[in-house]
Parts: sequence; C-alpha cells; structure tokens
Amino acid sequence: MATDKKEKAPAAKAEEKAPKAPRAPKGKAAGEGGGKSQARQAVSAGEVVPARFIAKYKDEVAPALTKQFGYKNPNQVPRLEKIVINMGLGAAVANPKIIDAAVDELRAIAGQKPLVTRSKKAIASFKLRAGIPIGVMVTLRQAHMWEFLDRLVTLALPRMRDFRGVSRRAFDGKGNYTLGLKEQIIFPEINYDRIDVIKGMNVSFVTTAKTDEEGRMLLQQLGMPFRAA
Repeated sequence: MATDKKEKAPAAKAEEKAPKAPRAPKGKAAGEGGGKSQARQAVSAGEVVPARFIAKYKDEVAPALTKQFGYKNPNQVPRLEKIVINMGLGAAVANPKIIDAAVDELRAIAGQKPLVTRSKKAIASFKLRAGIPIGVMVTLRQAHMWEFLDRLVTLALPRMRDFRGVSRRAFDGKGNYTLGLKEQIIFPEINYDRIDVIKGMNVSFVTTAKTDEEGRMLLQQLGMPFRAA
C-alpha cells in the first residue's frame, strides 16, 4: 500500500504544475476563431452600426445633388441635420393617462426616449392650466435620424390607406419640410391591439439647404415619395 502511495504522488504533482489552457478572448467563444459577423461584434462592443441611408447619402445622393446644382465645394451639398417628431395631445387635459401611452409609443417609433411638453400659459376657454403635459416630442440626430427615415419611407408611408404620396408644398422657404401623419399605427413597431386612442404627429426634417428646391431634391433622392405637382 505504501509503495502505491509513493508512485501516485509524483503524478499528482505533475498534474498540479501542468499549464492551464489559454482562455478565449472576450467576445469569441472557444472554437469560433473570430467567426462572428462584424455587426454582431460591434453590438457586443457597444458600437453603433452605421445605418444604410448614411451610405446611400454619401454614394448616391450627394453626387446626384452636386451634378444637378453644380456645387464646387462638398460642404455646399445639402444634408439632413435632424428630424423632430412632435405629438400634440389636447385630450391629455381631460385624460392625463394619454401622455404615458404616447411616451411609450413614440419611444417605440423613434428608438429614443421622448420629452414631455407642457403648456406655457393658462387658457380658460380650453380648461388649460399652465405647466400641465399636453404633448410629447423627440429630436433625432445622426444614426437614430437615418434609421427613422429609412423605416418611414420604406415601411410606414406605404402602409397608409389610399396613399398617393406626400405634399410637395409643406416647406418653410428655407429648405425645411414638415410632414403630417394622422395615425401612429402606420409604424410596424406599434401593436394595434394595445392602442387606446389614434394619435397624429408632425415630422419635421431640418436640412442645411438654402432653398426649398434644394431641400425637396435632397428628400426626394433619399426616397421621400412626393406627389406630382
């Protein structure tokens, strides 16, 4: 018995001194060898994956506008600065719970938490007091802006009933455009079964264009379906 113990002891020590297998680097499972896609790696690393409309603007829209208007400097080419979504809720005066539902719906639509807007002054004829919530709004920039525009022109607008295009006249004279939507249910992110009240919204596109014609061509090249004049 003693002899067996002496023979097993060196083997046990050898096992203790054996080097441990190297761990796989973070973000890669053993045996994957970095096989994850670039998008999945970016998401796991906390990076923002570029929206496809960013590439569309650089590769297609900017060259087309430069050719049409004869820009000599790339900084002259109009671009989209931000998108502002505003949802006015006059019914919230009598039913404040509408605000909570509107916040959840606009967050789902825009992918960003909206801001609750409050009345600035009291109006007795509308039973409105100063400081009460009467709407929600959100300002989208950069990746969130491009992703929302993509979903708007490719998914939401074609879902409108009897859709024949959007108006060409809703420009402010400085290249900015405001689109009015009557129903929030045109966005696929909204669950129709959970809707309590149909809510409309205004979507404002703020551009660097100096004229309405430049702003119109910018949005048209990005896919905005304008009606014929």
